[in-house]
Amino acid sequence: MDDKQLETTLATVHALLQAEGVEEAAHIVRTYPARADLTGYDNWNGGTDLWQVSFQVPATEYARLAVRREQLETQITARLKTLLEDETGDWYAAKIVPARELRKEWRSEASNLPKQVRLNVIDGLRLENVTWYGKLDDVEFLSRLYDLKQLPSTDDRFKDAAGDIWQHCVNNNDWDRDWVYVDRRFQLEDGPADLFLRFLCEIVHPVVRPDRDEAIKLVAHFNDQLRPVGWEIMEVELIAGRPRFAYRSLSNVGQRVVSRARTVTDALDAGAMAKAIERLERAIETDPALAIGTAKELVESCCKTILVKKGIEVGKSDDLGDLTKKLSKELRLVPEGVTDETKGAENIRSILRNLTQLTNHLAQLRGLYGTGHGRDGKHRGLQPRHARLAVASAVAFIDFVAETYKHREQEAQQSKRSERK
Repeated sequence: MDDKQLETTLATVHALLQAEGVEEAAHIVRTYPARADLTGYDNWNGGTDLWQVSFQVPATEYARLAVRREQLETQITARLKTLLEDETGDWYAAKIVPARELRKEWRSEASNLPKQVRLNVIDGLRLENVTWYGKLDDVEFLSRLYDLKQLPSTDDRFKDAAGDIWQHCVNNNDWDRDWVYVDRRFQLEDGPADLFLRFLCEIVHPVVRPDRDEAIKLVAHFNDQLRPVGWEIMEVELIAGRPRFAYRSLSNVGQRVVSRARTVTDALDAGAMAKAIERLERAIETDPALAIGTAKELVESCCKTILVKKGIEVGKSDDLGDLTKKLSKELRLVPEGVTDETKGAENIRSILRNLTQLTNHLAQLRGLYGTGHGRDGKHRGLQPRHARLAVASAVAFIDFVAETYKHREQEAQQSKRSERK
């Protein structure tokens, strides 16, 4: 299959996927470069060529897709077969692969996690009285990350780290519980960033810490420290219904803003918001129009989530304006003590209106600048900077109302405790 045939085929596959509502697979087909390779030959039924269509996805996106990759490959493969197998008699399969990349600075990236941030994370674990090795013992935990038989012993009775750790942590149990943080063999305080981040991911691994809520709480604490310096612990798959986590670098402002939205979503336990955030992650740089529309949906989902939690009825016809009015009234977004007659009250209301209207206006621009309208050669559509503006505005709004909701809930709990006394 030559390049022209492949491009025509993929355009049709994309159209099929989009028409059937299989948006994520359609995004893969449209966004990432692909190549078709003859990978084998089957003598059965007169002979059949075996082709693989590989989609080259950036490593960070490949990791994020995790267990969904197989489902996406199946969805794309089914449409390739529909188009090609009857016509050619050959077999076709889609494969999502990590794109090869070479960044000049990749070897120096390992150390860009400040020591103070690491110490803050470690201090947090100590304050929360977290046993870092969880349900395992010290040797079992560290063996998942290091080859202990290749590390030296600090006890001359033993030839390697496996021996002295077992002696002092399992057999005699005479080392401090948090000894590993300062043991230079494991380089947690000042070694490569990936060692420290892998250590954190292992602390919340389902085998180490089966309690899902405890793991999610710890990840939230980790990310409070990591995100400001460009790192994040993220969920990549489920093991027996429990999340497994990996780390990634937050390479641009858009990703950091989306990460803040994910923190809000975790706090509200809102599934609909989580789906919108997944779309935002993919779309900010590659499909600004979609990102802008999704930013508006994120605000709507946040409003509905909090209103439902507060027991307020949400009508099917309620638009974004209706939802924000109800939310403003229920959460008392204008601070108490600021009367309607003062300028402060109206200024606060104006800020809230502008935040919600901004995403509305940009969503309308999506229709004006979308495809399919026969633009001239000078036409330029919406750019990632427009998407980042919309997304940042949406996240500022949901962050503010989620924090207000949390504050009001704490006030209510304190009031109940006072009444009992």
